[in-house]
Amino acid sequence: MTEALPAVPPAALPEVLFSRLLEDALDAVIIIDEQCRICYINGAMQTLSGYASGELLGQTLNGLLPDAVAAQHDDMVLAYIRSSRTSSVLGKIREFAIRHRNAQMIPIEMKALDLGMVDGMRYFGAFLLDVRERRELAAKNASLLAQLEQQALQDALTSLPNRRAYEAQAEQAMARAARSGGMLAVGVADLDHFKKINDRHGHAVGDAVLRTVAQVLCDTGRVTDVAARLGGEEFGLLFPDATLAQAAKVAERIRVAVAAAPTRLPGGTDLHVTMSIGVAMLAPGATLDAAMSDADRALYQAKHQGRNQVVAA
Repeated sequence: MTEALPAVPPAALPEVLFSRLLEDALDAVIIIDEQCRICYINGAMQTLSGYASGELLGQTLNGLLPDAVAAQHDDMVLAYIRSSRTSSVLGKIREFAIRHRNAQMIPIEMKALDLGMVDGMRYFGAFLLDVRERRELAAKNASLLAQLEQQALQDALTSLPNRRAYEAQAEQAMARAARSGGMLAVGVADLDHFKKINDRHGHAVGDAVLRTVAQVLCDTGRVTDVAARLGGEEFGLLFPDATLAQAAKVAERIRVAVAAAPTRLPGGTDLHVTMSIGVAMLAPGATLDAAMSDADRALYQAKHQGRNQVVAA
C-alpha cells in the first residue's frame, strides 16, 4: 500500500507562486502603501487602466480616482491609520469608478483590504472588476423589458393603447376623479359599414383605414383625452374633467374629422369612412363596465338612427 504524502502547509509554498497567481488573475489587483503610492498592479489592472506597470509604480493613486474622491482620499487613509476604528469601506464590495488613461471613467466593483504592516510600512490592496459589460447588458435588458411592456399595452396595427391599457388608464382617471371630485365621461366609437370596406377593398385597405382613423383620434381630441382600440373597428374614449355635453362636443369634432380624413386606395383614389359614437358619464361610485354599457347603448342608438352621428346617454 502506497503511503500518503504529507500535506504541504500553505506557508511552505514559494512566494513566487502567489505572485504568478495575482499576475494572471481575471480580476484587476492593485496594492498601495500608506502614502497612497502604487506599489503593484497586475496584468488585468494594466488592461483596465490602460497603463503599463512601469508607468504607475511609484505614482500616487489619486491619478486613477474620480476628482471628488481624489481630493480627500489621502486624508481618509491617514485618518484610518491613526484611528483604531473599523473602516466602513475596507472589506466590503462596493461600486466605484477609476480613471482610464484616456480620461474615461470606468465603472467597477471594488473590494479594498488592509494588508497590514510589512517592514514598518502599511499596505492596502484592492480587487477591481470591470462592470461595463454587465451594465450594458442590464441596460439592454431594461430597454427590452420596457419595449415588451409597451407592446403589451399597445395595439400593433394602430399604435393606439389597446383594451388592457384603456382599462388601466380608465381606472387611474376614475381614481383621480374620486380624489378631486371631478367628472369623467367615456365613449365608444365604431366605424360604419366597416365589413363592407373589407369585403370590397380587402383587409389591407381596411387596415389602412384603421390607421387613418387612429391618427385622427390622436390629433383631434383634447390633450388629456384618451383614445384606444378596443378591437376590430371599435374604439374606446376617455374624457377626463368633462361634462356629458363637453364630451359629446369633443366626440362630434372627432366624428367630423374622421369623415373628412381620406385613405388613399391603391388605384390613387381616396376612400372616406364615417363613425358613430356613443358617450356617457361615469357616475361617482359606478363601475367602468356600467359606464361603457351606457355608452354602448348610446352607440346602438346612433347606429339605429342612421349612423355617422354622436348620441349621449
